[in-house]
Amino acid sequence: MCSILTRLLLSALTAAGLSVLVHAPSYADTVCSQTDPATGECLIWIEVPGTPGTPGEPGDDGPQDTGSGAACYWDGTSQGVTKPPPGPVPCTKEGAYWSNTYHCYISPVEPPPPAGDPSWQGHEPGDGAVYYCDQPQTGLLITIWSQDPPPNSGTGPTPREVAQIAIEEMHLSAINIGIAPEPGPNSVGLVGMPVWMWAKYPNAHTVGPITESASAGGITVTATAKVLHITWDMGDGTEVVCDTAGSPYKPEFGRKDSPDCGHTYKKSSAGQTDDAYTVTATSSWVITWSGAGQTGTIRLDGLNRSTQIRIGEAQVLVN
Repeated sequence: MCSILTRLLLSALTAAGLSVLVHAPSYADTVCSQTDPATGECLIWIEVPGTPGTPGEPGDDGPQDTGSGAACYWDGTSQGVTKPPPGPVPCTKEGAYWSNTYHCYISPVEPPPPAGDPSWQGHEPGDGAVYYCDQPQTGLLITIWSQDPPPNSGTGPTPREVAQIAIEEMHLSAINIGIAPEPGPNSVGLVGMPVWMWAKYPNAHTVGPITESASAGGITVTATAKVLHITWDMGDGTEVVCDTAGSPYKPEFGRKDSPDCGHTYKKSSAGQTDDAYTVTATSSWVITWSGAGQTGTIRLDGLNRSTQIRIGEAQVLVN
């Protein structure tokens, strides 16, 4: 997201009586630091992250994770029933269990109806079974025939679990790092000069927003994901939290600071691994889901990508 500029430093240093060799920014390939060995995709996991912040200023950690939701729910809209509105219900009632598919409490008819009873719907006793379907929301109690016991929604997935299926379909990934000075052994930034960071070529899969739907266990959930902020570990013990995708650096910006995502190194990277700072950008996502008459929020962290940049000291040329 952020980057530092390495061009136009020459003119700035010349004005200060200094000289340094610099190179124009170019983009280096970066790799995801955590991948699935089977698929090669960036790994993701669900967690509730702590409160981040820029040096000296606490950050806004955004919406909180709101739990799993109820697996059993009433939704009469398919039957043209709008009251009561869709929402969670107890998964059991007086020995009966709730079925999201039938929108009622299921219990077997005991003893079974005799052969030829209309409730068998043309089937013979022993071929499937007849069940009570109790819908307290409408006061409706009917009998249904089913070859197999209607699914017990109390044993099925929660809306959050279905939302996680939708998240998998989003194929979220770490951002591609844009940074100036450019990574690479032939590019060197300077102590005290601004570094710019940004998400290079941002898209729905790297910063959002992106929306997907998924269905399981009689529940359909629609989830929308968007990056809340990106935390940049600059490799010098500093973390910078950027609430935007950052602004790409252009040579005409000169020595200006990034307006939304930048850093200034106070020490050279000499003595670090490869004489470079390792910069890691970690995305913090907020996913809102709705379905089964419920809504919720999922916080996702752990998608990150790293690169290296070199920072040197300016040297005075003595004739």
